[in-house]
Amino acid sequence: MSRPLRILLIIILFLGFFEIGLFSSYTIVTSEAPNVKGLIDLQVNTITGFINPHSITNIVIKDPSSVNITNKVDTAMVIANLANVDGASVPNMTATTQQSTDDTGLINITITTVGYAASNSTNQTVISTAPTYKLIATAQANATSKGVVVDTNSIKVTSILKLYENETNTTS
Repeated sequence: MSRPLRILLIIILFLGFFEIGLFSSYTIVTSEAPNVKGLIDLQVNTITGFINPHSITNIVIKDPSSVNITNKVDTAMVIANLANVDGASVPNMTATTQQSTDDTGLINITITTVGYAASNSTNQTVISTAPTYKLIATAQANATSKGVVVDTNSIKVTSILKLYENETNTTS
């Protein structure tokens, strides 16, 4: 067997074992069958994002700028539905973009807020002021002179982080 063929075979075996490990760890963590197409698309999008020189140049050159969302309530409702939480905080919602907001038009934004979820351990509804999740989403928005109007159909939740609070239970 020729040397280039052996190297190609080793690379293919390495990638195969990597993918098998990824799928099996996904199954262990989520207790669900893996969405093979979704995981492969995620890997391809991540790799092409690293390789794309335009995105690297934008990230290296400037910090994200904050933008004002004019339709925060609608945006919070869509994010809460997509993240499968009971509610998303409108006052704590922030949005940033890498693109210029000087010109009116379509821009990509990243939205960060906190989400609330009621405890499912009882049959009672519990209203809590402590957020349960940190939600991060991306969307497209139309830049206007007053801020940005988020296209609620383009919102995609990219991260749901569970927040843990330090509870001290004291008994007397």
